Amino acid sequence: MKIGIIGATGKAGSDIYKEAITRGHEVTAIVREEIKAKSLLGDKVTVLEKDAFDLTREDLNSFDVIVNAFATEPSKAYRHVDLAAKLVALFREAKSPRIIFILGAGSLKTGEDKHLFVEDIKVMPGSEAWVSIPENQLKELLFLKEVDNVNWVGISPSAIFEPGEKKDVVLGQDELLIAPDGSSHTTTGTMALAVLDEIENPKHHQERFTVRDK
Repeated sequence: MKIGIIGATGKAGSDIYKEAITRGHEVTAIVREEIKAKSLLGDKVTVLEKDAFDLTREDLNSFDVIVNAFATEPSKAYRHVDLAAKLVALFREAKSPRIIFILGAGSLKTGEDKHLFVEDIKVMPGSEAWVSIPENQLKELLFLKEVDNVNWVGISPSAIFEPGEKKDVVLGQDELLIAPDGSSHTTTGTMALAVLDEIENPKHHQERFTVRDK
């Protein structure tokens, strides 16, 4: 399959790129800096060097799947919503490409009252410096939920999402997944497994699901 990864040099995007290559897909890193992509992903990486907000339908039409692993600093977190809106606008009423959005854990429900996890994040010490990211990824999901004529799917990690080797995958829907030991953790390697499994064997359409390490 032809897969384009927006943000392929980022925390999630780089492992998704590597997993896709391992599985034999034709993968393009969509990034602002080709030199950075080659440094992180190897000299053989195929690169589309372009700012995500400058992408056109012609740039993306040839892909079977686009993975949006875009990341930005907290002060520009609203750009998560802006990029989702741009990609949706480009492919209204198109069955292809399929667009996979890497979302945050803040939009997941948790606790007996099923409150949004972002409310717990807000009271974490120091979270005021970065809480705008999960807040805006929640807005991104709410926007996507109103889109019914684009082939999209979203995927959220668990509470702790950090670089790491792939582990066995546990999937859920809209609730924060908690392991038997009480942890809620997803490595970038596990996220990559879940993304490629969904690409190769689609089970979700116009909805979000979540993944944790087993």
